[in-house]
Amino acid sequence: MLALPTLLLALDFSVLYLALPSISADLGASGVQQLWITDVYGFMVAGFLITMGTLGDRIGRRRLLLVGAALFGVASAIAAFSVNAEMLIVTRALMGIAGATLMPSTLALISTMFRDPGQRSTAISVWVSCFMGGTAIGPVIGGVLLERFWWGSVFLIGVPVMAVLLVAAPFLLPTHRDPGAGRLDLTSVALSLGAILPVVYGVKELASGGVRPVPVVALAAGVILGLVFVNRQRRLAHPLLDLRLFGSRSFGAGVAGMTLNSALMGGISLLIALYLQTVAGLSPLGAGLWLAPASLVIIISAMATPVLARRVRPAYVIVAGLGVAVIGYLLLTQAAAVGGLPVVVAGNILVGLGAGPITALATDLVVGSVRPEQAGSAAAISETGADLGIALGIAVLGSLTTAVYRSAFGDVTVAGVPDRLLEAAGENVEAAATVAGQLPAAPGTALLAAARDAFTTGLNLTAAVSGVVVIGIAVLALTALRHIPPTGHAANEK
Repeated sequence: MLALPTLLLALDFSVLYLALPSISADLGASGVQQLWITDVYGFMVAGFLITMGTLGDRIGRRRLLLVGAALFGVASAIAAFSVNAEMLIVTRALMGIAGATLMPSTLALISTMFRDPGQRSTAISVWVSCFMGGTAIGPVIGGVLLERFWWGSVFLIGVPVMAVLLVAAPFLLPTHRDPGAGRLDLTSVALSLGAILPVVYGVKELASGGVRPVPVVALAAGVILGLVFVNRQRRLAHPLLDLRLFGSRSFGAGVAGMTLNSALMGGISLLIALYLQTVAGLSPLGAGLWLAPASLVIIISAMATPVLARRVRPAYVIVAGLGVAVIGYLLLTQAAAVGGLPVVVAGNILVGLGAGPITALATDLVVGSVRPEQAGSAAAISETGADLGIALGIAVLGSLTTAVYRSAFGDVTVAGVPDRLLEAAGENVEAAATVAGQLPAAPGTALLAAARDAFTTGLNLTAAVSGVVVIGIAVLALTALRHIPPTGHAANEK
């Protein structure tokens, strides 16, 4: 039962990647609007996760799960029938707020239902695998839907899933709350949102448009409000975010590693989905089928991780996996616009294989390093890191690729193509595909070839940057987590 919302949220992330070209064409979404459509959901999830995790500790995690399921189903139905890009962005934001209730509730319930470290590690690996399973089948389901229906159908997937959860959860899931939790501090809620959202906006805008006054001011305002938030949490008897949790090396390193790895996975997944459709020229279903193997190997890797961690220190398992991921990113730096499909698919599979250990073990380390009554808060922080990482990865890596694309495409000239159309095609590779479809065969083909080359150049550079970051994550894991013994040994040192 706890797998249902996890599966759904993964589906929602992955199917949107495939639907983005159709959404862009139908709603006329600009490059900036496309980024907001994809990342506003993750931003709102990240912004509200801490609040919802703490709220679940107070009112009961099952109750919060049911409320969130109802809201998510309604918001999904509205999103499916959006009439313009602005409406879709708003409804995606509402889905994010509702989605913020689901993940910490399910993870906190797992931590209270499975007290034995070995059992908890296996349960969390299954939970992670369900998320990855949704990622694997999402492109296939999304591809089938997009082949037969309009793009809004991908959002309707969530409606029956949430209906099943609403009916079955009261009978199958226990309720759990922290009887000693204080009241919810609304000032802290406002400060947390005021810190996270401006920072996310500032990073996204600076990455996409360079240094400008508005995003710089937003970033500075977010940092200031973040400092005020931290100071307030230190003074409250019942803080929204218990900063003492970060006193554990396992907790802090787990959150940091998970956030960075999620950022890379989120960004590179979007770029590969775009490559398969706009560069390789595959249909949504074809792209979904080529994306599925990478998600499936993450499931295999995550499920095998607890077995390895019983004999080998978790830090070494994580570092070995990240080494495989680095090879995958190196392969992606060699992808070409023509004939690059095998390289991209192989690189994506290796990245997914290497991501399994850190995805499973970091989550277990974070949740397992706190007392049961803190499970909701710990789960919320864990998911905040992961979801904020995905959202920032999409924004930063997507913006980096777009910037490289615009630079590479800036000097392109095609005989017979007016400057205004070249300027439109220079926005992004999806816009170039739309423009090429309006031109005669010869100039259209030349324009599209130039756009594909420019996008692939951006993908290559982004993959190289990602590989360097992965090496940094491996150094962090080896330094901060090597004191933790295998789970088959005595109780872990926290």
